[in-house]
Amino acid sequence: MYERKIPLNLNCGLDLIGEVLYGKWKIRLLWFINEGHKRPSELQRKIPDASRRVLNIQLKELEEHELITKIIYPVVPPKVEYSLTDFGKSLIPVISALGNWGDENEERLRNVILKRSEN
Repeated sequence: MYERKIPLNLNCGLDLIGEVLYGKWKIRLLWFINEGHKRPSELQRKIPDASRRVLNIQLKELEEHELITKIIYPVVPPKVEYSLTDFGKSLIPVISALGNWGDENEERLRNVILKRSEN
């Protein structure tokens, strides 16, 4: 069983959101589910750099944090779909604002990231 090496620090909103959204693909998963990509295979196609295992782990964590729901249809082969909860939908304007900020500062951010990767 997994045991945390660093204790949880949940003293403010930033700590809380960091705990819930920590993970390379979680914000993109929420965004793509909101855009209508609900099946695991669709999400995998939208994020080809992520392994299926990592996506499944992060989807499970988003489900545990009550941001998405998982529906398993009783058919053969099994069909699974994800959808945002109302709680998850409340994050979409925040994610949109972050994306807009990134777009507005794309050149500067790209230069800073590339400069850092050269060191």
